[in-house]
Amino acid sequence: MVVLSFDSAPTAQSSDPYEWQTLSDSPFFLDRPEALGGSWSLLQDANNVRSHSSSKVAYYFPKGVGDYHFGERHPMKPARLTITNRLVLGYGLHKDMDVFTPRMASREELEWFHDEDYVEFLSSVTPSTPLSAAFTRFNFADDCPVFDGMYDFCRSYAGASLAAAKKLCSGTADIAINWSGGLHHAKKSEASGFCYVNDIVLAIMELLRYHPRVLYIDIDIHHGDGVQEAFYNSNRVLTVSFHKYGNDFFPCTGALSEVGTGLGKHFCLNVPLQDGIDDGAYVSLFKSIIEPCITTFRPESIVLQCGADSLGLDRLGCFNLSIAAHGECVRFVKSFGLPLLVLGGGGYTVRNVARCWSYETAVLTGRCIPDKLPSTEYDAFFGPNRRLHEPLQAGRVENQNPRVALEKIRIEVLDQLRYMHGAPSVQMHELPPDLSGAWLEEDNLTKPEG
Repeated sequence: MVVLSFDSAPTAQSSDPYEWQTLSDSPFFLDRPEALGGSWSLLQDANNVRSHSSSKVAYYFPKGVGDYHFGERHPMKPARLTITNRLVLGYGLHKDMDVFTPRMASREELEWFHDEDYVEFLSSVTPSTPLSAAFTRFNFADDCPVFDGMYDFCRSYAGASLAAAKKLCSGTADIAINWSGGLHHAKKSEASGFCYVNDIVLAIMELLRYHPRVLYIDIDIHHGDGVQEAFYNSNRVLTVSFHKYGNDFFPCTGALSEVGTGLGKHFCLNVPLQDGIDDGAYVSLFKSIIEPCITTFRPESIVLQCGADSLGLDRLGCFNLSIAAHGECVRFVKSFGLPLLVLGGGGYTVRNVARCWSYETAVLTGRCIPDKLPSTEYDAFFGPNRRLHEPLQAGRVENQNPRVALEKIRIEVLDQLRYMHGAPSVQMHELPPDLSGAWLEEDNLTKPEG
């Protein structure tokens, strides 16, 4: 039995403003100042450093997607998407990507997965609609309120994920990013957990038209239940979710015993974790599971949901992950060189969500960006220091994940892989023509003033 080596020792504090205090001293971080040696001084102000082997990256930002409002006290804030986009532009990362404004998904496309009655309700309900049995039937309540523009909001983020999937299928991009997507809780005929339309399922369905096997990875703190449920009987999609489980934590699913049924048995893997997991344990466990998943299942594309509520200090979270550790999971998945769709998800401390997804955009483009955040109209959100890697340890949660428990989880999860007997073969029939026509409208984004 191989026992993982976890490094949970705290990092030394320093007065150096460029020392990334959130970085673990575990060997999986290749961007630590110590590892960079003399090159660190060059990277302090690096703004246009590109890797020698860069991937072609497509970036999707639906017009106006950050302008919607769930309600004053609701934790989901679409404005986080606008702030993320401003940081991406401020760092100049758009220069290393093809940037697109996709059209909204059509009703027909939403009904690829969602029931017609549900989509009809979603498209017609307004904040002034009188309460009826349909609100209960479709689970519209406090978590999933009706708000102005809700249907267009759903069509916007779903359209972006579909466009990104189509871009990968066309072979004209290696990586496609849609931070507005990743709403993994929505069910076939039910809203759930701030999610109304499951853009992930729609995107995977599009990928499956061209790719025999798709790997779905979820690093949101909440279990990816909607995606798991959609493909629970399929051996063409391997779902792997790393999440908090137990003590009635939403959505109360994602146990080790949930492994799929029928053809999909053993093609559903869950990694249930407890409060307070830290950088070393999480990243080591992630790598030790994801690599054998890829080599055994042999996917032709990967969908990675990057919910930022697994970061330390998240308003609804209880993990201790740094932005660097979260981003290391993204870098590791990218390193396999497979077509990769990267999506957002949860994340309820807005300033840290924007930091995280901006950093991960840099990871995906192969850019090394400075710790000092670029100046934008949202500077007030980031306090006086305006750092990318602000320490997230002020509200550190006690780590309730002992090594023995994590090793047991790793063994049980990987034990499911031996039942796969290699990747399933799929008879690929003649592909249907595109249903949509022109999906992409290139948007000439420029760095905003200020």
